[in-house]
Amino acid sequence: MSNQELEVLGQTQECCPGLLTAPLDEEQATELSKVFKALADPVRLRLLSMIASRAGGEVCVCDLTPAFDLSQPTISHHLKHLRQAGLIDCERRGTWVYYWLLPEMTDRLAGILTRPAGQPLAQPAQTPAGAAS
Repeated sequence: MSNQELEVLGQTQECCPGLLTAPLDEEQATELSKVFKALADPVRLRLLSMIASRAGGEVCVCDLTPAFDLSQPTISHHLKHLRQAGLIDCERRGTWVYYWLLPEMTDRLAGILTRPAGQPLAQPAQTPAGAAS
């Protein structure tokens, strides 16, 4: 994702307002939903985990495919979604493609979802006794 796209998510290098500190506007929510949609698939989440936890920081697609009971084109399709969401990047080397995590995006997601230390969550409004809920 470009810096402009990341700014749409409400995140900049200098400031990281979280989801729990200010409501997202429509554009921020739309862009952020694309990242969460990419993560909502169990195969994609496993792929991201395998890439992120790999010693050396990168992994060949040839090492990812055997972990799944899926075809190589299906794995490539899932990896494409992770790339489009700005979670991973890749490089072709000969016949193989190598993938690595883009920690800027996972750090931003963590920042968006993290409650600032020492700040309580907003409490729901109290319903008067006897009022219908």
